[in-house]
Amino acid sequence: MFEKKIGGRAILLAGKPGTGKTAIAMGLAQELGEDTPFTTISGSEVFSLEMSKTEALTQAFRRSIGVRILEETEVIEGEVVEIQIDTAVTAAEKSGGASGSSSKGGFEKTGRLTLCTTEMETVYDLGTKMIEALTKEKVTAGDVITIDKASGKISKLGRSFSRSRDYDAMGAQTRFVQCPEGELQKRKEIVHTVSLHEIDVINSRQQGFLALFAGDTGEIKSEVRDQIDAKVAEWREEGRATIVPGVLFIDEVHMLDIECFSFLNRALESDMAPVLVIATNRGISKIRGTEYKSPHGIPLDLLDRLMIVSTVSYTFDETKKILSVRCEEEDVEMSEDALELLTRIGMETSLRYAIHMIMAASLVAEKRKSGEVEIEDIKRVYTLFVDVKRSTQFLMELSKEFMFNELDAENDDDDDDDDDSDSDESDEEENENSTASPSKEAMEEG
Repeated sequence: MFEKKIGGRAILLAGKPGTGKTAIAMGLAQELGEDTPFTTISGSEVFSLEMSKTEALTQAFRRSIGVRILEETEVIEGEVVEIQIDTAVTAAEKSGGASGSSSKGGFEKTGRLTLCTTEMETVYDLGTKMIEALTKEKVTAGDVITIDKASGKISKLGRSFSRSRDYDAMGAQTRFVQCPEGELQKRKEIVHTVSLHEIDVINSRQQGFLALFAGDTGEIKSEVRDQIDAKVAEWREEGRATIVPGVLFIDEVHMLDIECFSFLNRALESDMAPVLVIATNRGISKIRGTEYKSPHGIPLDLLDRLMIVSTVSYTFDETKKILSVRCEEEDVEMSEDALELLTRIGMETSLRYAIHMIMAASLVAEKRKSGEVEIEDIKRVYTLFVDVKRSTQFLMELSKEFMFNELDAENDDDDDDDDDSDSDESDEEENENSTASPSKEAMEEG
């Protein structure tokens, strides 16, 4: 993944809730850096979007594939030796002053910029736009700058080492660079990294690049994608572009149905496929859209393609370390005894419940005017906010006091069955009595 050469591989993170599956994916995204495309979606998002399921997955796949485009442009790069700016009064201003009329002119700025490298020095004439660009970038003598000849864009690379002693104090953001070598005018390669989905949107909407900021991309025709794929393949052959396989992370993958799984099977066989990382907390469950059961709710043919990584529960020391880091992130001071108690609570209940208790305990400690969370604060929060096990026990004990309770409905059904059986027995007795009485009358008559 770091070398950006692996694509079409699939990994399954399987484990019970709270074992760090999503945390592994987020850590993977940070390690790969900004240059590697990383897309995160949930399995339920595919059904909530205003487009077909396969279109949503296709867009997610193409967001995870980057295209590194190489461009050559001519730039002027050198160290600023001197900037001279002259302000001249325009002709309209002169004529207005001589005639005494109310017409107003303006001031025209011209100037000269002296740039140098280790081998040469050149003076350039400046117009109004270039002077404004230099003023905007706050360029002064001693700065190393680059000027794009095509667009006129000025970029400040830093300050020259030869001018490092011009001031007694420098800011922490000041960057020192070497004076450029060679000629001032150079041909420089510029790298642009965009995703295939961004290229799709730009070429399928009338707004062009502005369509990326609208958010509503809608469905994209397959003909547009085919043309883009052909163009990218042409750039690759010419050496102007390279493919950067990224990572697509699908959480709660068991929410996908059999059609989505079939699409994933086919998409992984493509030449331009990212690394697919999926996560689930299901065991043997039904495949959505079918009546068949499968491990993790995933079809067996897709499971055969996956490299399965099982996640297990955190140990006591790992849980304590995670809670300690979380306290630092939320700027909460906690005593060692309180952290020990919170870790035990996290092991008995869940890590998420223990993390939620950190901020609540901090507020309780702040209320009693203490800067550190103690054991009594953890105990107070533990009594105020219940975890899943205690909540379930509470519901079981007081189930009759809640409305629309299933246990009450089951008891009512049992009572109805008992009433029906009692009524059936009484009917049978009446029938027996009714059949017995005529026989007695007949015997008396006889």
